[in-house]
Amino acid sequence: MARNSVELIKALRETANRLARGERYEWGHMGSCNCGHLAQTITKYSKGKIHGAAMWRCGDWREQLRDYCPQSGLPLDEIIDRMLDFGVTRNELSYLETLSHPDILKRLPKNHRYLKHNHRDDVVLYLHTWATFLEEELLSQLVLPAPLEQAKV
Repeated sequence: MARNSVELIKALRETANRLARGERYEWGHMGSCNCGHLAQTITKYSKGKIHGAAMWRCGDWREQLRDYCPQSGLPLDEIIDRMLDFGVTRNELSYLETLSHPDILKRLPKNHRYLKHNHRDDVVLYLHTWATFLEEELLSQLVLPAPLEQAKV
């Protein structure tokens, strides 16, 4: 899983909430699809800037992630660099584009296990589930000191 952080959890939830509020969603647009929306949140770039960056090379997000090279200097590779620096892996981004990460799918409600990768409500559910999964994982790693015994009076 991703390099877990509060910032990543917040970015996933912010992306989900923006989509739930009706932000334009278009799976065939590199800046308005599943990965495109998360890229908007992480980079603060517009959907147009992200889409334009993707046009330097052929392919959807999965293909672009497969062909990613950190030394290429291509605009979308620089966006992917920022997302990777934020803690998301290339594999997770590929799963996000198809809403198919096994660890996330098994945490979904039983009546919502079969998501449509290009359906806004399914993207929102997937992002919230992913954020909750990371939050629970992060909390389970916290080691807090035991409370002091109260002084006897």
